[in-house]
Amino acid sequence: QVQLVESGGGEVQSGGSLRLSCAASGNTFSSSGMNWVRQAPGKELEWICSISSDGGFTHYRTSVKGRFTISRDNARNILYLQMDNVQPDDAAVYYCEASPFSGRTPPRQGARVTVSS
Repeated sequence: QVQLVESGGGEVQSGGSLRLSCAASGNTFSSSGMNWVRQAPGKELEWICSISSDGGFTHYRTSVKGRFTISRDNARNILYLQMDNVQPDDAAVYYCEASPFSGRTPPRQGARVTVSS
C-alpha cells in the first residue's frame, strides 16, 4: 500500500504560482495512477486531475485546465502539482491519492493553499 505525504502548501497571491509535492512510500507508486484532489472550507472533496502510472496520460478538471500541471517522478516516488495563475477559488486543502479515487477525504493533513488578493 502506498503511503502519501503532501507538502508545498502556503499562501499565494491571486495570479501567482505554487508547486505542491506528494512523497510516496512503498513499492507500488510507479505502477499506480495518481490523482490530486482538494477540499475547500465548507465544500465537498473534489477531484482536480490525474496522471497515468507512466506519466503519459493526464486529465484535468475544467476549472484548472491550462493553469495546473500534474507530473510525476517515478524514480524518486514523487507526484507534483504545478499551480499557475492561482485564483481565490483554488484555496483549499490539497491531497494526492492513488487511483481509483475513493471519494473520501484522506485522513491526513494535506497541503493547505490560501490565496490572497
